[in-house]
Amino acid sequence: MITTERLLLRAYTPADAPAMLRLINVREVALNTLRIPHPYSAEEAERWTSNHEERIKNGDHAFAVTLRATRELVGTVGLHIKSENDRAEIGYWIGIPYWGKGYATEAAAAVMRFCFETFPINRIFAMHFGRNPASGRVLQKIGMRHEGTLRQHLKKWGEYVDLECYGILRSEVGSGLENLLKPSR
Repeated sequence: MITTERLLLRAYTPADAPAMLRLINVREVALNTLRIPHPYSAEEAERWTSNHEERIKNGDHAFAVTLRATRELVGTVGLHIKSENDRAEIGYWIGIPYWGKGYATEAAAAVMRFCFETFPINRIFAMHFGRNPASGRVLQKIGMRHEGTLRQHLKKWGEYVDLECYGILRSEVGSGLENLLKPSR
């Protein structure tokens, strides 16, 4: 479990499936993610929220992003550890009612800090679709550098999309991220 000023990041449980389904089963959320289908089925939400331990064994850490004050689910932030290369990939999605409130930035910063403190990771990277500049702003705010564009690299729903690539090295964490990565009070 990870806490920030406004958020509690915790393991998903099967009880989260209905709230997750309400947030994720929206075309606009799926549009800007590679692995989220639309429509998203109730069965898939139940399966996904119930296999937390299995994901950890495979190097995946997925956190339910909830509001500390109400425990309301707002989205997901995940981390995929690739230990053979001492790197990790971070990803996230936030439900539409919670867009524009800084929750993705707060959650991503907390997970980045967790990753560097917990694992012998040298590099954390993330990618977003070019048509989703808000995701790029999240990555910039947490100190990641834009490393390039993979033009028409993926195909989502019959459309080729550019992939924007970002990264940060362990050695760069000390330059300007101290305040962003402090644990909550």
